[in-house]
Amino acid sequence: MATIDVFNHNVVFNHNAVFNHNVPAESDFGYSQAIKSGELIHVSGQLSLDEAGEFRHAGDFAAQLKQTYANLDKVLNHYGATRNQVISQTLYVVSLRQNAAATAEGNLAYFGDHRPASTVVGVTELTFPGQVIEISLLVDTKLPA
Repeated sequence: MATIDVFNHNVVFNHNAVFNHNVPAESDFGYSQAIKSGELIHVSGQLSLDEAGEFRHAGDFAAQLKQTYANLDKVLNHYGATRNQVISQTLYVVSLRQNAAATAEGNLAYFGDHRPASTVVGVTELTFPGQVIEISLLVDTKLPA
């Protein structure tokens, strides 16, 4: 459970509530990959980072999308959640018009028949040079897996 000190605005989460890939960016930018609050899991934007936390596949939309979905699966697996429990996603896509079809194909392949709420935002750039996709999720663990 989370402990909240309303006077000092401190929130301390149970260790199991927080998930990290243990990559340098987490400490460099000061964030967690995901936090479970009650039955909801808030997943930070995932991208094409490898096991060592290195950005991979600069400029390659298909390869980045594949790695990003693999990283999302790691987060879901940590909490024992499934893709069917994803209730909302936000995708940030560089060159959206150029990558719209690949975005739709990847989304359909990842979720199958499941249809979460979805927002796709076209952006001019993301954090890393050559990064073309980033995806965040909201997951409800009360839903059937």
